[in-house]
Amino acid sequence: MRIAYFDCIAGASGDMILGALVDAGLSVEVLRAELAKLPMDEFEIVHRREVKMGLSATKVEVQVTKQPPSRHLTDIERIVMESTLAPSVKQRSVEIFRRIGSVEAAIHGVPLEQVHLHELGGVDTIVDVVGTLIGLDALDIEQVVVSPLPLGRGWVQGAHGRIPLPAPATLGLLIDVPIVGSPVEAELVTPTAAALLATLATSFGPLPAMTLHRIGYGAGTYDLPIPNVLRVLIGSAPDALHAATETLAMLETNIDDMNPEFYEHVMERLLDAGALDVFLTPVHMKKGRPASTISVLCHPGDANQLAQILFAESTTLGVRQHYVTRYCLPRSIEEVETPYGIVRVKVTRWDETRTRVKPEYEDCRRLAEQHNVPLREIYHAAELAAQHLVR
Repeated sequence: MRIAYFDCIAGASGDMILGALVDAGLSVEVLRAELAKLPMDEFEIVHRREVKMGLSATKVEVQVTKQPPSRHLTDIERIVMESTLAPSVKQRSVEIFRRIGSVEAAIHGVPLEQVHLHELGGVDTIVDVVGTLIGLDALDIEQVVVSPLPLGRGWVQGAHGRIPLPAPATLGLLIDVPIVGSPVEAELVTPTAAALLATLATSFGPLPAMTLHRIGYGAGTYDLPIPNVLRVLIGSAPDALHAATETLAMLETNIDDMNPEFYEHVMERLLDAGALDVFLTPVHMKKGRPASTISVLCHPGDANQLAQILFAESTTLGVRQHYVTRYCLPRSIEEVETPYGIVRVKVTRWDETRTRVKPEYEDCRRLAEQHNVPLREIYHAAELAAQHLVR
């Protein structure tokens, strides 16, 4: 599996993403040839080397060569769909433009079809979005992972006047995306970059395990107190059992002064609130005190809420958080008919030749109590009934 990790040192913009891909090996000639398939001719691509606080990077610019016509979202979709670009590039481009348009429409309180091109960012947005997808396709990228996005403060001039940073469109496009505040007073993440990364990323978090092949630096427009570059690391990882990878948050806290009867309640509250897993580990703390570590595995967007539950329901005074990468096998829930009734089974497809089935405990327990038979008999009956699901 070929992975691109976007390390957003100073945020991201559409031209920084393009610059990083070009710096990592995307041919500018290929990029120009593919963009020429769009039925629009009012732009050209230029690139050059720039140094940002000692880091050499590629600067890509979209230069508008003549006044473009006024375009609505439907016009942009038509331009993309009437091109001769690869079907996957066209489909994902339209998906991203609709995402931007929906957010802008909500912000301005207008129907989606009335959103103008200037609100979508101009000709450069079309080129940045389509160009990024062309680049990922040309570099054979199969999975995109992105670091948490830093957001600066301040003000920026927009089509409707001065806009507070982070820009409302950027925030709207980053729902459910890990973000972090930055002391830099500048627009670090543009709406175009937010839409691209939020749509393309399979996960957000730390650098995933991979064999590194290429590195690219894309230069931003402004000079900042930090290097204004976006870094992309391209590498490969084995297709581990055809499992997808995802970045999750792990919350942990050590507790040595809580009534043990409370642990079950705390764990149930965490699971009901969205935790993927909760478990206890016995540990010994200073002065030989026995304690328990509560570990909570969750999606990054749920971490804050789950930490609040730990503070409210346990005696902890502090919660640690770090990110982990999880390999996750595809699975589905099927129903099978047994002599005792219907049982749901979880079907996990390991690879092309192996499938595993596991009866759902609650279904088996309910039927065991209802028929007054041992639980293991219900399990065995469900496994036999699910044999046709095993390849």
